[in-house]
Amino acid sequence: MKRSMIILAFVASAVSGLAHAAGTVSLASDTASSVQTPQWSPARNSIAPKTRAEVRQELVQAQRDGQAAYLNRTLYRGGM
Repeated sequence: MKRSMIILAFVASAVSGLAHAAGTVSLASDTASSVQTPQWSPARNSIAPKTRAEVRQELVQAQRDGQAAYLNRTLYRGGM
């Protein structure tokens, strides 16, 4: 049973990989008529990552105003 599931997963992966590759192949003689779509890239003015000091400051603020305690009581109650 496990062997057939592994084989099925491998075949499905190979088929989907081939289908994806077939959609992105363009011939050299067909480059003039093919429409190229731009690849996604993050905006250059995207939000900068936070420093450790900023994260610690937010944690202290959440502990002071009770937000951390509220989340521990409601959302993060440990699978009870």
